[in-house]
Amino acid sequence: MAIAERNDGIVVAHLLAMIRRKDSLMPPYFFTQGRIYGEGEYDDEEEKGHLFKLLLDAITKKFRHKLCLYIEFSNISKKMFAYRSFRENQYFPVPWQEIHNSLHSMSPEERLSDKILERIQHGYDSGAITREVKDQEEVHEFYTLLHDFYKYKIRRFLPPEKLFQEIFKSVNGKIFITLYNEKIIGGCSCVYSGGNAYLWHLASKRKSYPSLHPTLMTVWQAIKCAYDGNYAHIYFLDVGLPYKGNPYREFFLNFGGKPVAKYRWFRFSITWINNLLSWFYRD
Repeated sequence: MAIAERNDGIVVAHLLAMIRRKDSLMPPYFFTQGRIYGEGEYDDEEEKGHLFKLLLDAITKKFRHKLCLYIEFSNISKKMFAYRSFRENQYFPVPWQEIHNSLHSMSPEERLSDKILERIQHGYDSGAITREVKDQEEVHEFYTLLHDFYKYKIRRFLPPEKLFQEIFKSVNGKIFITLYNEKIIGGCSCVYSGGNAYLWHLASKRKSYPSLHPTLMTVWQAIKCAYDGNYAHIYFLDVGLPYKGNPYREFFLNFGGKPVAKYRWFRFSITWINNLLSWFYRD
C-alpha cells in the first residue's frame, strides 16, 4: 500500500498495488509483475492529480527494486487521467476495451434481442439453472472450474481460492453458478461497490455444453441480480483489446452494454523492450 501523508502524519491518499509471481511456458519461465487496479482513494479530489503523481513515483521505484518484469495499471476512470505523470515515468498506453450496462433506465430484458432471449429460455427449458453458491464446497467446485478454464489463458491471472471464499462470505460480493444435472457447468464472481456491480471472473464448459449456453446464462443471472439489487451499472472487467472481431467483447455487447475506450498503462523493466513497445503503441 502506497500512502501520501501530511507533515502531521495524517494520511490523505492511498493506492493498493500487488506483486504477482507467475510461471510461463516460454522464457523467462518465472517472473514477477506489478499490478494496480484503479487510481486510489483521496481525501481531497482537487489534489488527486498531484497526489497520484507522488504515489506513482513511489510505486514505480518500489517495483523496480523488486525486479518486476513489467508493471500494469488498469481501471483508470478517464482515458487521459495522469497522462503526463505516466509518461514521465516511462509508461506507455495501450488502448483497451471496457463495457458496462446501465441498469437504471430500462429493465435488462428490454436490452436483449429475441435471439438471446430464446437461447436463455432454451437453457432453462433444458433443465439448466443458475443461482448463488450455497456453501464453501460449491465455492471450491467453482474454483476448480475457474482453474481448469484459466490455465491455458496467457494473460489471465487467477487469485488463490481463499479470495473466492472471502467473496462468498462478504456482503459486498456474490458467486453465481450454472448447473445441469447437478454439475457446475458455468460460474462467475461479482463484487459490489459505490452503487455499481462488477463481474470479475467468468468461466464455463461451453464446449462441452454448447446448446445450453452456460456462459450466457451465468452472465444473465449476474445482470438480473444487479438489477434487482438496484445497482446503477454492471461493469465487465478485462474485456480485452478493442480489435475487430474480438469474440469476448462481442459476447458482452449482446446484453445491450456500451463499449468504452480506455487506456491501460504498461512499463517494462527491460529498457529496449519498453522503448520498442512505446514506439509501437505511440499515440
